[in-house]
Amino acid sequence: MTEQDLTIPMPDGTADAVLFSPDSSTPLPGVIHLPDIGGIREAHRSMARRLSHEGYTVLLVNPFYRTSRSPVFDFPRVSGEPRTMQRMAELMGPLTAHAQERDVAAYVDFLEAHPAFRPGQMGVVGYCFSGAMALRAAAVRSSLIAAAASFHGGGLYKAGDPTSPHLVLPQVVARLYFGHADQDKSMDATAIQGLNQALADWGEEYESEIYVGARHGWTVPDNPVFNPEQADRAFEKLTTLLAQTIA
Repeated sequence: MTEQDLTIPMPDGTADAVLFSPDSSTPLPGVIHLPDIGGIREAHRSMARRLSHEGYTVLLVNPFYRTSRSPVFDFPRVSGEPRTMQRMAELMGPLTAHAQERDVAAYVDFLEAHPAFRPGQMGVVGYCFSGAMALRAAAVRSSLIAAAASFHGGGLYKAGDPTSPHLVLPQVVARLYFGHADQDKSMDATAIQGLNQALADWGEEYESEIYVGARHGWTVPDNPVFNPEQADRAFEKLTTLLAQTIA
């Protein structure tokens, strides 16, 4: 396994990133790994590393490059704590819908040009807020993204909001997967129902399911709500999706 720390030229600077590959001598199908609000850290490195072992070149990126290089938190994150909430606002503030679309296009273009990537289509996976970024990647680089997955993605369907992520579906041709927590205020039952209707109207291939007993962030090992059993189920869903689309 090779792990290369690198930087990516971006619309508004440079983003730090990590490239994982189980075999540095052979180009492999590629996957872009978009982390949660905690950014690049060992928890997401371990997740990207595990995925790479399945036979993929995995690009783990820092979506918060406009605000900070990794690590983006220099103190323990505590849900609801004022300084944690302030830092989250600082990190998310620059990530407008337009900025996200510009950024994911740059990530895709970088991986496509990298010699560790086997020419063809690629996959993208997002966690928490970056589930929306994964969907936007499938829209802005539709010819290159064959599969996009979101786990406990927040705000995927926002009724009446002209920037709601679900509105990019007409531009998407990738196969999609959405794994929702059944205890998630950022994507409640009403929002899930709205997303599912939008997906049905879209009419392409997708799966949207609820993980019973899971809470927002259940797939990430350093989250207090980490659920190993449900995280393994999510990983199996992701690897199945990728095996059927880009392997």
